[in-house]
Amino acid sequence: MFLNRSRKPTRRELLWEIGGGLAGLALAQLEAHAAPIKPHFDPKAKRVIMISLPGGISHVDTFDYKPELTKHHGEATTGANTITPFFGKKGMLMRSPFSFKQYGQTGKWASSLLPHLNQRVDDITFLHSMVSRSNAHGPAIFQMSTGFIFQGFPSVGSWISYGLGSENENLPSFVVLPDPRGLPPCGVANWGNGFLPAAHQGVIFGGEENPIADLRPPESVKAREQAATYDLLTEVNQEHLKQNPGEDALAARIKAYSLAARMQVTAPEVTSIAGESEATKEMYGLNDPASRAFGYNCLLSRRLIERGVRCVQLFNGGHFGAPRVNWDAHEDLVANHTKNARTLDKPLAGLIQDLKQRGLLEDTLVVFTTEFGRLPISEGLGEGGRDHNPEGFTSFLVGAGLKPGFSYGSTDELGYKAATHPTTIYDFHATILHLMGIDHTRLTYYHNGLRRRLTDVHGHVIQDILS
Repeated sequence: MFLNRSRKPTRRELLWEIGGGLAGLALAQLEAHAAPIKPHFDPKAKRVIMISLPGGISHVDTFDYKPELTKHHGEATTGANTITPFFGKKGMLMRSPFSFKQYGQTGKWASSLLPHLNQRVDDITFLHSMVSRSNAHGPAIFQMSTGFIFQGFPSVGSWISYGLGSENENLPSFVVLPDPRGLPPCGVANWGNGFLPAAHQGVIFGGEENPIADLRPPESVKAREQAATYDLLTEVNQEHLKQNPGEDALAARIKAYSLAARMQVTAPEVTSIAGESEATKEMYGLNDPASRAFGYNCLLSRRLIERGVRCVQLFNGGHFGAPRVNWDAHEDLVANHTKNARTLDKPLAGLIQDLKQRGLLEDTLVVFTTEFGRLPISEGLGEGGRDHNPEGFTSFLVGAGLKPGFSYGSTDELGYKAATHPTTIYDFHATILHLMGIDHTRLTYYHNGLRRRLTDVHGHVIQDILS
């Protein structure tokens, strides 16, 4: 309750009542969230949604059609054409267990694994000649997430947040939506800030049941008590910050308290999908228990970018324990990919369709990534699986500034190695930044005597895919 009803409540008092006290205090006393920063040149995309598939989805079983693989099914690879799997046991060439046919006006060949996404191929820009530096999950995931195969470097989302700032001071500039089944390999390092200021690390939102942990104070805590606590905390923190001006972690913590306070007011509306139409919920697969969790995250990502969040990263696939809940199909590719496809297919297709019909795809970039592909041979672990393949795989982009319904690069006739236009992850990241209005060679941060950047000393924008 307000302390004095005989006068008009102050802004602080009003926010105490709305947000439990913390919002008023933080808005009045703590530093505001980073303002938008002018890009290097006019951007095609103002925001980005990144879909990450841990484990390595198979390109030859989705969008990289290889009729020669069917023709030579069951044959051994020998001599200069020998394919050696990551785990060392050689297998025979293995055709895709899924049927392929052409889709869309472009006649794109795609498998039966992702029927809903296949209906969106005319919106998609495919990169069929991706290559990674590592065939081990950890280093490969690190490279796709941060540009480097080692820990300690900023994630793509952190670089974007650092380079462009936020469009909404009441929400994080970089939000992460993990798979509810578990965190991906390497966990929070996938969205860490590395050596960038701590304010640019990804902020995790949970699943539908509890999108943001501890958002509200317990009912037993009164607004006046909470305000007094944070008055003291603010005073102590600010004094300590004056005495230690270079302590980035403390400054970030103060900002985090401020942002958390503002989110007490704004986040409940953002994370609630009660006002979405039944048709929209159906479009995202929320009526199917298998796809509901990822569907909610896809729908939430649209709601977040509508409200000014600069970068949202979603994960489809979690840990590598038992049972494995990701795309790492060593033992039984059909069972693994079919199960995971059911969680992914309709929600992702729905997200693309929804962004397009709302006009958001005109200035939004959707990124679909995995750390590597899978080999065109069977794996000895179960004879029906495929091993890791960093030599050639498929990623795709959708949205602003791209040629829709376009395929770039190719692997060889069996789908083993990139054959035309080999595309590094450095190139991939340089192109993402370019579409966001950032010159990847100019987005730098001085660290340990070096001007560090997302693309290290490599990378070229893939001009052929730009509209």
